[in-house]
Amino acid sequence: MKKSFFKLLNTFNKKVLPKLSNKDPNHLTKIEKGILAYRYFVLVNSLD
Repeated sequence: MKKSFFKLLNTFNKKVLPKLSNKDPNHLTKIEKGILAYRYFVLVNSLD
C-alpha cells in the first residue's frame, strides 16, 4: 500500500510541480530546494 501511494504521488508531482533538473542546485532558492528534496523523497520511496 505504501509503494502504490508513493507511485500515485510521484505521478502527481510530475504533472504539477516544476522541473528543476536543468538548474544548478547551488543557485536555487530555499523553496526550490525544498521542492527538489520532496520530489527526491517521493521518488526514492516509490522505487522501493
